[in-house]
Amino acid sequence: MRLTRRVRLAGVATAAAALVLSACGGGGGGSASDDEVTDSFITVYGTNPQNPLIPTATNEVGGGDPIQNLYAGLVAYNADGSVVNEVAESITPNADSTVWTVVVKDGWTFTDGEAVTANSFVDAWNYGADPDNKQLNNYFFYPIAGTDDVGNTEEGADTVSGLSVVDDSTFTITLKKPESDFNLRLGYSAYFPVPESAYGDDGKITKEYGDAPIGNGPYMLTDAGWQKKKQIAMKVNPDYQGVRKPANDGLVFKFYNSVDSAYSDVQAGNLDILDQVPPSALSTFEDDSSVTAYNEPGSSFSSLTIPGRLAHFEGQEGQLRRQAISMSINREEITEKIFYGARTPATDFTSPVLDGWTETVPGNEVLQYNPEQAKALWEQANAISPWEGDFVLAYNNDGAGNKEFADALTNQVKNTLGIESSAQNYPTFDELREKVTDRTIETAFRTGWQADYPSMLNYLGPIYGTGAGSNDGDYTNPEFDTLVAEAAAAQGEARYSLISQAQTVLLTDLPAIPLWYQNATAVTTPDIGGFVFTWQQKPDYYALTK
Repeated sequence: MRLTRRVRLAGVATAAAALVLSACGGGGGGSASDDEVTDSFITVYGTNPQNPLIPTATNEVGGGDPIQNLYAGLVAYNADGSVVNEVAESITPNADSTVWTVVVKDGWTFTDGEAVTANSFVDAWNYGADPDNKQLNNYFFYPIAGTDDVGNTEEGADTVSGLSVVDDSTFTITLKKPESDFNLRLGYSAYFPVPESAYGDDGKITKEYGDAPIGNGPYMLTDAGWQKKKQIAMKVNPDYQGVRKPANDGLVFKFYNSVDSAYSDVQAGNLDILDQVPPSALSTFEDDSSVTAYNEPGSSFSSLTIPGRLAHFEGQEGQLRRQAISMSINREEITEKIFYGARTPATDFTSPVLDGWTETVPGNEVLQYNPEQAKALWEQANAISPWEGDFVLAYNNDGAGNKEFADALTNQVKNTLGIESSAQNYPTFDELREKVTDRTIETAFRTGWQADYPSMLNYLGPIYGTGAGSNDGDYTNPEFDTLVAEAAAAQGEARYSLISQAQTVLLTDLPAIPLWYQNATAVTTPDIGGFVFTWQQKPDYYALTK
């Protein structure tokens, strides 16, 4: 009953991938009653969403996974990362890729019967682009002309000038600069349509809508829907007409306090799918006869972030200290002893499964374990301002291996640099993310990335671009921003060269410290069929059968 597919990440170069913050966990495990949920529904490991389920407000997988199944965008992604039109009839650029004309297919509706039109997209994008609405995915609209003029001042525009509705089925997108692959990102949740019923009298998308969203995707919420800290249940949308036809009757995203508990539930037949294997099982899960095991190259990227606002981490002093901490980390030891080879030490900020990836980015020696150089850099920083205090790394306890690696990493820093260093536990991912998002966290913290759309640039701009929604450390470097913008307009080797240059800037500043790439590991109950890892290192939920 066991199907094992094991492939090492090193040396793989398939065309795919790019990464939403790598989330791990919600709140108290178990499920609540839902009369519409039957044994034919697929139960999957989920995480309690940080925010209401609004496409432009969700940049972590706790909310992202449900949203991807409740909505359909202009395009959809195949398992290998290739793009196919979904709600769009056509997406056509002009000669220099600065103006894109979108034609929406007729007949699409939201689950309340409202038609999906050009306005359904443009209104949602205008809402997401307005900084006054404080949407976490605001950054994804920056390439569109006129976003700099929206909101924030009395004279600010109400709508984005680069978005223009031609008729019910057609709208145009005018960009600030040429972007030859702009269409690739349009399957990401930030660009999903939203019905008119989502907006309150003040023009804001309501929390009530976010708690029970009305989408146009392959699934719709059951009557019980999102039961906070317990589960999100969704059934098949009978009116869905896209390319992701469900092969099951519904999905239930169940929330657990630990991945070990979820693994035990898969073994016992109480959870159908767990898409991350805890370290406690990594050495045995492929030989576990009670589960079906999967282990393949993946695209998830793990890191730690040290905000520049923290004492001793500003300016040149902070740059030296980040480099010293990076060189204090023995990535090889952690990935082998804790993750049993299911992680590969990082040599850049992206992923080896991406087109254009190289392990020889200039400056990446800062990611090598070098205790002597680490000590020397730390002393250089001390010459600027003597170190005081402890180095603390925050992690969420409901993520596979987080406690183990955080303890090991901080112990390595302590032993190498001769300072006090420890790990700080947050019980759940959403509790950690709340502190990170509202900037009240006063320590370093674990971060990561799961692809939004298949492009190397998705690992860079949305996380480290000035003002980007996932820029948790509030990093800013005009040289980096310029290189990313130039890379977006380029193609082929010219693009890859600019991306490499942008990464060299990051390797000097280290707004985040790359740790490792994560293999895609999962276990399912033996009666589950149709399991395939996508380019996002997730199952194609609609294809699952029981």
